Amino acid sequence: MEKRSLTGIIIGTILGIFLLVIALTSWYTVDESEQAIILTFGKIDEEVSTPGLHFKLPWPIQKVEKLSRETFSLQFGYKEENGKVVASNEGDTKMITGDENIVLADMVVQWKITDPAKFLYRSYEPEQILYNATSASLRSVIGSSKIDDALTSGKAKIEADVRESLTALMKKYDIGISILAVKLQDVDLPNDEVRKAFTNVTDARETMNTKINEANKYRNKRTKEAEGEKDALISQAEADKVARIEKAHGDVAKFNALYEEYKNAKDITKQRLMIETLEQVLPYTRIYIMNDDGNTLKYLPIQPIEKQTTEKKAEKGSGNE
Repeated sequence: MEKRSLTGIIIGTILGIFLLVIALTSWYTVDESEQAIILTFGKIDEEVSTPGLHFKLPWPIQKVEKLSRETFSLQFGYKEENGKVVASNEGDTKMITGDENIVLADMVVQWKITDPAKFLYRSYEPEQILYNATSASLRSVIGSSKIDDALTSGKAKIEADVRESLTALMKKYDIGISILAVKLQDVDLPNDEVRKAFTNVTDARETMNTKINEANKYRNKRTKEAEGEKDALISQAEADKVARIEKAHGDVAKFNALYEEYKNAKDITKQRLMIETLEQVLPYTRIYIMNDDGNTLKYLPIQPIEKQTTEKKAEKGSGNE
């Protein structure tokens, strides 16, 4: 009787433990920040992404693997904790640019798990694969870039090219990872001497750009002044043209009037024109009107007569006073 009771207790205990295992392993919960896959005898059965309480067959028939939906950060070339860099790997960050200069470049990659099954069972250490792919992509892009681009204004393009290359590699490897963003953290030169030399080159380039900007500013100023002078000369030329045209019209009218007089009295008009011409050509020459009748040369001294007449008028004026 005691033996049967002991056997019953053992069987009951085993049955209770079995039922407890079934009860504890037949349900599971998925948070909003999680995703899960169900394995049936070690084979992937389904993926679960809906948050809440879910049921499955008890262990060891089915098993649940949960993964986070959060965005992960891969720190390439350095390690950061609590906002401070605690370690750096110069061997990973040292690279050669396309113009054969050495730079140190580190990067952070934002990524997510988009296919839990592939992430868990398609590859061994997928995060290490991502790290190596990041190194290959960054070295490839830096190796085709100039040092000026890497250190100054070309960082945005380098980041875009690295993201494109890294995305293509993840698609090729097909390990369930999607790339969200890449960001260059720091690009620097390997030692103080190289850094100083590059700084001098950069300063010289900035000085050159400043001089070019000043020259362009002066050129624009002189160009505007020249355009103003050109417009003024054109306006003056237009005014001179109008004045000359009007003067020509007046000369034509004067000539036509003179020609009409000439037709009426040719000899008198001809002599008057000759005398006026002489007065214009020789303004300080005395003019004598002479008459040659063949025997005696007679002339009329107009200027002395005019002088005597003027003196007499002056004397009379002073006598009246």
